[in-house]
Amino acid sequence: MRRNCWRSCLSLASLRGIHGLTRRAYSLGCETGELVGPMTAGHVLPCRAAVAWEAGKPLVIQQVEVAPPQAMEVRMKVKYTSLCHTDLYFWEAKGQTPLFPRIFGHEAAGVVESVGEGVSDVAVGDHVLPVFTGECGECRHCQSEESNMCDLLRINTERGVMLSDGKSRFSINGTPINHFLGTSTFSEYTVVHAGCLAKINPLAPLDKVCIVSCGVSTGLGATLNVAKPKQGSSVAIFGLGAVGLAAAEGARIAGASRIIGVDLNPNRFEEAKKFGVTEFVNPKDYDRPVQQVIAEMTDGGVDRSVECTGNINAMVSAFECVHDGWGVAVLVGVPNKDAVFMTKPINILNERTLKGTFFGNYKPRSDIPSVVDMYLNKKLELDKFITHRVPFSEINKAFDLMVKGEGLRCIINMED
Repeated sequence: MRRNCWRSCLSLASLRGIHGLTRRAYSLGCETGELVGPMTAGHVLPCRAAVAWEAGKPLVIQQVEVAPPQAMEVRMKVKYTSLCHTDLYFWEAKGQTPLFPRIFGHEAAGVVESVGEGVSDVAVGDHVLPVFTGECGECRHCQSEESNMCDLLRINTERGVMLSDGKSRFSINGTPINHFLGTSTFSEYTVVHAGCLAKINPLAPLDKVCIVSCGVSTGLGATLNVAKPKQGSSVAIFGLGAVGLAAAEGARIAGASRIIGVDLNPNRFEEAKKFGVTEFVNPKDYDRPVQQVIAEMTDGGVDRSVECTGNINAMVSAFECVHDGWGVAVLVGVPNKDAVFMTKPINILNERTLKGTFFGNYKPRSDIPSVVDMYLNKKLELDKFITHRVPFSEINKAFDLMVKGEGLRCIINMED
């Protein structure tokens, strides 16, 4: 019995020693071109995690046990993670069904520690980004070139367990701890479905590309993949948070000549210039609808608009500010489930197009590696999104910063 217990759960002290062997194994694998599996595979791993026990209360860093991956699952070592507004939203219990205790986190980067049965797309030592949605590769959505809304692995905010067996891979003294978005990256180790992992170039710095796994890709793809502005076109961006600025970055990359930032907070305007925003509009400065203001500024309306706030009034404005005949408006922000979008039918009949998007229309496994390559090729600029850094032991500071509305992305070093 004692021998079986040793096999099933390594002590924290022994784990530290194995970490050293694992790092050397990864290094050897890189030098020889072969991947050498770590000695931790198949064992329950004790590690640190930031556990949310109650809504709105500080996370508690404590030891949890992480079970080995089951069929089509991967256990990864999280190197860096960052905080997204979605984490904050559900931590404050503003989501549909509060679920605690829970390990939040979904924007991250790390290294594959071990794989479960049937996993073939990633291997031990691979550098990966976990994504809150997935790509099974087999459903109608995955087979379609037009959709990234996988039937099997589509985002589910209420599920706190793994798909394969309906159980959690996290526990504390035998008590299960709920997962979040199938990622739970506020833990030194986590288990993710293989279809929710993007294998990336190992040369990419994980402390920077970790933000690609959610917010940056959502905004960037909304512009590049859905709005598709042409060289020299005009683009209006509603909401200048991280996602909105990523949308502006996409407009900059596409070669838009005018990028108009729309936000109620004038303090965001100066920062937005770094992302290519050329003009700013604060709706509070006018006594008429902002769509009229933008139409007057642009001789009838902008060529493209991207809405990133989730405010229903901003959504209507984003649609009505695009030019008739060719204007395209893209909705990114998530509104209240009871909100109703209202506009006059003539706005559509006059050949304006309204589109929605999910995760920038990127398929996680197929497309996200190319976004990382855009950064490596110096086409996409990520450094300007990162405004703060904290060690894992101070993760609650990241929450404080976001609650105060300070900064864009705070990188959390899981090894500090």
